[in-house]
Amino acid sequence: MLVNADLHIHSSFSGGTSSKISMESIAEGAKKKGLHIVATGDCLHPIWEREIRGHYRNGMAEVDGIHFLLSVEVEDMNRVHHLLLFPDFDAAHQFGDMVKRKASGMEHEGRPRLNMNGMEIMDIALECNALIGPAHAFTPWTSLYAYFDSVLDYYGRKPHFLELGLSADTNYGDRIRELQSIPFLSNSDAHSPSPHRLGREFNRLEVEEITWDEIRKAILKGKIKCNAGFPPEKGKYNRTACSSCHRKYDMEKAREMKWKCRCGGVIKKGVRDRVNELADFEEARHPEWRGEYVHILPLAEIIAVALNEDANSSIVRRRWEEMTRRRSEIEILLDVDIDEIRKISPPAVAHAIEAFRKGNVEIIPGGGGKYGEIVIK
Repeated sequence: MLVNADLHIHSSFSGGTSSKISMESIAEGAKKKGLHIVATGDCLHPIWEREIRGHYRNGMAEVDGIHFLLSVEVEDMNRVHHLLLFPDFDAAHQFGDMVKRKASGMEHEGRPRLNMNGMEIMDIALECNALIGPAHAFTPWTSLYAYFDSVLDYYGRKPHFLELGLSADTNYGDRIRELQSIPFLSNSDAHSPSPHRLGREFNRLEVEEITWDEIRKAILKGKIKCNAGFPPEKGKYNRTACSSCHRKYDMEKAREMKWKCRCGGVIKKGVRDRVNELADFEEARHPEWRGEYVHILPLAEIIAVALNEDANSSIVRRRWEEMTRRRSEIEILLDVDIDEIRKISPPAVAHAIEAFRKGNVEIIPGGGGKYGEIVIK
């Protein structure tokens, strides 16, 4: 069977997250989104662990039919972020015990900082039977490719996966030779259970049943049938731009200005330009086992664009609730016939969904921390 999985989110115990996150609120959002599996995030945090354990049975938590996989994101001594997936709490505790002497804030921060490098973290992850890979690998902040040129060199071996991040897709990743044999994950890195955050990127996995062994096999054995996520230009770090005023620059101009914007802000190298620096191929070379990449936007954002409203407005939330009453968001975005959508949505929203499916949209690229803007044709 095919299941939709978002394998990187956070609890309210990570910095910059909503205080309203709970297992129940995540499950409620996941169900309407059309997700079957969601990562717990922050599973080493003692308070969040207690909440997970309240729903934990036989190696996996479950709330209202939504399965939760134990996960944590950690930052290493070089500011590189890593995503770890654990088979059970025994493995998570073993990892926590082995790194706690070099950890900062593990009891207070859901995303702990480890005074270790990537090779050291990889070695411990393997000993604990965890899966590990670089989180949001191309992002110009706290990512592997932001500071280093090779995933294989940094870990000393092949990671189990690489998370693409919101500003990249498989067309970016598969221009780099060393990534040809590494599975790609597309995850939301959601900091709230809101409909335009949770599941904004996800993976469609082929499994026999929802268990750790089947999920592990799907990731490692080429059974990621689809990555779904933002068009790269929609991501907020796609273009080289100032992190203060968001003015965009080409690479030559950014170097000429010594990465200092006219406004005084710092110019951050965009994912597109970074991939161009790293690329071995002019065009992506997708391995045969690689699943397709489907570009989607959260339904709430499509509704907001169609109605010229803010994605957090009450009218957008109300329309989203109405449309997802009988069908999940993922079904509406990818599977439901457009004639049926016209029956459950305003004409402008149905037109926007159809336009997005057909690629009749223009994207004003994001950069410097500002998301790209969508224009419906």
